[in-house]
Amino acid sequence: MTDAIGGRTIAITGAARGIGWATAKALLSRGARVVIGDRDVPVLERAVVELAEYGTVSGHPLDVTDPESFAGFLDKARADGGGHIDVLVNNAGVMPVGPFLEQSEQAIRTSIEVNFYGVLNGCRLVLPEMTARGSGHIVNIASLAGVVAVPGQVVYAGTKFAVVGLSTAMADEFAGRGVDVSVVMPPFTRTELISGTKASGASRPVEPEVIAKAVVAVLNKPKTHVAVPYPMRFVSPMLAMLGPRTRRRLHKLMGSDRLFLDFDEDARSAYARRAETATGVVSEG
Repeated sequence: MTDAIGGRTIAITGAARGIGWATAKALLSRGARVVIGDRDVPVLERAVVELAEYGTVSGHPLDVTDPESFAGFLDKARADGGGHIDVLVNNAGVMPVGPFLEQSEQAIRTSIEVNFYGVLNGCRLVLPEMTARGSGHIVNIASLAGVVAVPGQVVYAGTKFAVVGLSTAMADEFAGRGVDVSVVMPPFTRTELISGTKASGASRPVEPEVIAKAVVAVLNKPKTHVAVPYPMRFVSPMLAMLGPRTRRRLHKLMGSDRLFLDFDEDARSAYARRAETATGVVSEG
């Protein structure tokens, strides 16, 4: 495998925790200069200290829903990385779960702002630099929920379907201008997003490091769609096209029919509050 990572400047959003943190660690270990952004400043500062053990890293406050905040973050990333950004990993995201009609207006709007508009902001801000240079790579972290939707994830699935669609169209539009666009689609992953849920059977979570490994792989060998695990790249579209009865029977068999409807509300309450208000920079814990 060739190395397209060492020495490159890579900016990662929502990287103080979970998949973003694991991805930063993996890229630092491969010799990249990594700049992480997050809205939770105290957690961000701790993450930078932890990640410094693995390589050259810096961090700056970032609200992906605010174009000015995102532009400022990217300017700082350029300053930290020698004046340019080679790769942007749009990782920041939130996951509301539960019955659709019980979702608050704020939770719905926040999910769309963070999961979809946040990705759009990052792409629009970094593409001019990359196209002018004739090189660059954008990696958007979506979800297998963006291909196969399940009950209890109506809003989340909608935002992730949107990210898969925009990534696919963008990959083809900018292919001739030297810019790669990839969308990584993780399964049920062991992060705070699944707080209070109870996985079983085929819905057992994978570790964030598995997703980080997929990001490393796609940077070295660019492709548009990256499903984790890889066979889901082909299985997911077929599942999505099943007839309703077969689809529902399969969800029941896999345990995904109630996974995001029946959960421990108390165990999830802290994350749910944070996700519902996931706009603006938080400077105090």
